[in-house]
Amino acid sequence: MKNSKIYFLYFFICCVMSCLVPSVLLAAEIPNPNTYIPTISEIKKHKAFYDDPRPYLKTFGPKQVLPKELYEMLTYDVEKMKNSWAEAVGFKAPDLVGKIAPEIKPGKYTYKDLEKYPGFKELMYPDLYKRIKPGGPPHAGNIPEFEIIPTRQYYYALPLAETTNRNIGKTKLDDKGYLIPDTWEGGYPFPRPSGNFKTQQIMYNVEKRYLGWGLNYYLLTWIHGYTKNLRRDFEGVCDVVHLPLSGRVWMKPYQWFDERAKKNMEFRGFIVTFHEPRDLAGTMQSALYYLDPNKADQLMVYVPSLRRVRKLTATDSQDPMMGQDQIYDDNEGFMQKLSPTRYPYKYELLEEREYLVVAPTEDGAEYWSSKGLEMRNVRLERRPFYVVKLTQLDPNYVYGKRILYIDKETFNYYHVANYDQKGRLYRTGDFNYGWFPEMGAFGWCGGFILFRDHLDLHCGIEQPYELPAFYRRGDIDLGGVVKSLK
Repeated sequence: MKNSKIYFLYFFICCVMSCLVPSVLLAAEIPNPNTYIPTISEIKKHKAFYDDPRPYLKTFGPKQVLPKELYEMLTYDVEKMKNSWAEAVGFKAPDLVGKIAPEIKPGKYTYKDLEKYPGFKELMYPDLYKRIKPGGPPHAGNIPEFEIIPTRQYYYALPLAETTNRNIGKTKLDDKGYLIPDTWEGGYPFPRPSGNFKTQQIMYNVEKRYLGWGLNYYLLTWIHGYTKNLRRDFEGVCDVVHLPLSGRVWMKPYQWFDERAKKNMEFRGFIVTFHEPRDLAGTMQSALYYLDPNKADQLMVYVPSLRRVRKLTATDSQDPMMGQDQIYDDNEGFMQKLSPTRYPYKYELLEEREYLVVAPTEDGAEYWSSKGLEMRNVRLERRPFYVVKLTQLDPNYVYGKRILYIDKETFNYYHVANYDQKGRLYRTGDFNYGWFPEMGAFGWCGGFILFRDHLDLHCGIEQPYELPAFYRRGDIDLGGVVKSLK
């Protein structure tokens, strides 16, 4: 009898442990970001804001910083990724370029070569062509010399590529070309845009972009603002904690993050925290975006001096962001909801053609020069592009139209031109991505981010650093985060 009791107790413990172990292992699979995210001072040691050509993505990138088990989870067979993504989009970029100005070959060039090779004017989008010159007022971001590299095939991580292929044809638009939310099950919704709503399909690929390891990331960015005389008038540091709530493919839980996300059709959420300058330190902005094109996204700001959380309206999303040459809808360059009722657009596809653009960086050796605020160590690459024009139908919106230059293979945009309601060029954004071939991932890191205001001639330049990070719901709950600070 005594032995049977001991056996029963042993059996009971084993059953309990068998239930607990999977949960423990699942939790152990994905390390807590707080255990490996570097401090601001640690990141600064590896890359100064100016005059620093060190390839810090090769010495302090994901491979060096992430826990070994997490890094291995996020790397895949490169050939499988290439083949799977080529199957999804139906081509490889090198096969689509080389027809415009074919006399311009890979190699090193300077601004003086623009006269020797007039084809550069056709090969570059207008704003980039104007910036091929020595640095100087009124804006930062000129490029006096550059190297053209051969066009590469880009691709996405195997889970994303396979999900995209599996769900081709499932995502539906309504009779006006707007997303039917519950038909999107993850992956890029329209990898081969076509038909009457081709332009809107392209824009939904932009909206559902998987930048930053499927939107699972931690981002730290330095922001410097300059007047038309190139006098610095703003220095800021902020970080971003980001969590995808639907369309999840990188890590469990897949598709929906939780039942709340599924019930409310939540897309993604994040918190931006300002650390500098001192008068903004502790200010936080939170955002919760929904899949429903008719449902207003939730934007809130915590102002530490007032010790209050303020809810922003749809109109407030047009307010300039702190010290920057962009509005809240310009987050990441473009984060405005595609809606038939809230500032709707007329969608037009202007061009499908190749452009020479700033290439994604694998090493982060690009840098800003302190003299003339030039972009240095710049590499350019021929890429196939969609050029999309969004004409605003509501005269109350700050922009009358937007023009986006969107890579056909990756759906990343490289240049966004925003015009005011009078048709004047107002603000532009230019983006250079980090590229991690073994991970099949692009990030907001390693290169250049440039925002220009063409009316008051102000500009902002950024140097971002990003790592994959798998957060929880509480990490993007502004109320909980603020409460923890008190």
